[in-house]
Amino acid sequence: MNKSAEVSVVEQCKLLDLSRSSIYYEPEPLFSDEQLAILNQMDEIFTDKPFYGYRRVYLDLIDQGFIVGRDRVLKYMRVLGLETFYPRKRKTTIPGKGHKIYPYLLKGLDICRPNQVWAADITYIRLTKGFCYLVAVIDWYSRRILSYRVSNSLDTAFCLDALQEAIDKFGAPEIFNTDQGCQFTSQDFTGLLKTYGTQISMDSKGRAIDNVIIERFFRSLKYENIYLREYRGIPELREGVFNYMNFYNYKRPHSSLANLTPVEVYEVNKEVRETKQQNRKLVLQNAV
Repeated sequence: MNKSAEVSVVEQCKLLDLSRSSIYYEPEPLFSDEQLAILNQMDEIFTDKPFYGYRRVYLDLIDQGFIVGRDRVLKYMRVLGLETFYPRKRKTTIPGKGHKIYPYLLKGLDICRPNQVWAADITYIRLTKGFCYLVAVIDWYSRRILSYRVSNSLDTAFCLDALQEAIDKFGAPEIFNTDQGCQFTSQDFTGLLKTYGTQISMDSKGRAIDNVIIERFFRSLKYENIYLREYRGIPELREGVFNYMNFYNYKRPHSSLANLTPVEVYEVNKEVRETKQQNRKLVLQNAV
């Protein structure tokens, strides 16, 4: 038996006459700088071209000067949770064993008001020396981000925290849509939704476009913030994402929302929205 295992680090330092502050464990990173650069570039490729398979991704990387083999590209697609044709997050959407899968309820549904349908998903977020994950809850009708959480692991807890915060602030939705990831199919997550009488909807297998609203938001977040900032760590990322969320919700007009902001659509009644839109048209006509 290793006797040193029975002696604390402090005692070992005393015995060897060493300073305790000079002895510490430095964790070895999971990926080298070179590997992270490839992962990050693959994330950009799929954000821009979600229909690419690994062969096209491989050629794109080679054209950009990366030294990488096709087998490694295929392996990294699994790390990022991507699979051919659809940008389906395999790593973040593995159903839990024995977890119930619910039907997709949004096909043909007229989504016409706030809090009728919410959606959630998880995405990979790059950092300069690693990566983490972000979960966000969005109101489908208004595109408002209701809550979000950042985590360095894919556990259920950070998804539950985001869901509970959204419900505490805005009440429960009629329908909640997610993919079939184990975080969302877990008893804790679905049980919380059932407590509030919310209907549970899940994407069909292999159908990333079923949750297209949250996917579009992630694309905007990455192009308008993450790729421009190069965050060094999670604390800095949290501050940057907080600022972006405020911009996105309160100041960023959406063409799909008649150039209103998500908060304007979520909080303002239809009559006021129509009046504002009419005023904008009059201003544009007078300007011409």
